[in-house]
Amino acid sequence: MSAPFPAERTVVLTGAGSPRGIGRATAFHLAGLGWNVGLIDVDGDAAVATAAEVAAAHGVRAAGIGADVADRAAAVAAVDALEDDLPQLVALVAFAGVSSPVPYLEVDEAEWRRVVSVNLEGTHWVTQRVARSLVGHGVGRIVGVSSVSAQRGGGTYSKTPYSAAKAGIVGLVRSVARELGPHGVTANAISPGPIDTDIMGGTLGEERKAAMAADGVLPRIGTPRDVAAAAAYLISADAGFVTGQTLNVDGGLYMH
Repeated sequence: MSAPFPAERTVVLTGAGSPRGIGRATAFHLAGLGWNVGLIDVDGDAAVATAAEVAAAHGVRAAGIGADVADRAAAVAAVDALEDDLPQLVALVAFAGVSSPVPYLEVDEAEWRRVVSVNLEGTHWVTQRVARSLVGHGVGRIVGVSSVSAQRGGGTYSKTPYSAAKAGIVGLVRSVARELGPHGVTANAISPGPIDTDIMGGTLGEERKAAMAADGVLPRIGTPRDVAAAAAYLISADAGFVTGQTLNVDGGLYMH
């Protein structure tokens, strides 16, 4: 049995600084549900500014800090700082990632390392650090962010290095779920399909949105709020019997 959720609980979000990103939308959504919020972004000023906006909008405690999550020492130090400044850590949602439209035969070592280090290794370093605290408290929720690109083998704006890294996140959270389940910690992944954010290669026009939606079974592409709501469920007390799963938020683009 896991320990109960504390009355005051904190979620750490990575990659939450982008003005039109999923991480930022999720920060506001979770704060509206009573979560205190710790934000990590490579753009430290954006993380701090977003935290201030979240706190002002919802009356929760929030803090932001800059860190490149691909750098283990920086990732650990960032979580350390947030933990010192906020109530008990209960959850992590790891959004930090970079896109990669480079065709496979043109991928060089630098591009491969850039994409894998941020998307997969960055998720791992933050997850491991947060997990230490969650295990210590006997309760916690970990959410990694994969992609429909990992399940379909690309077919989106980003190509092979991105797909490989995002597939790795599914394996990571399943293994973490297995190892940490006895300690009251769940681990799951969200697999977004096309979402209206700048990571898709810039602001999307209506024509491109319609083309991207055509592959799914719903007549639209996703919004950051769609993903935020999925994250809210997976980190909730009600999701305590859900672990090792991948929740597709993709309009039916990939069914398995």
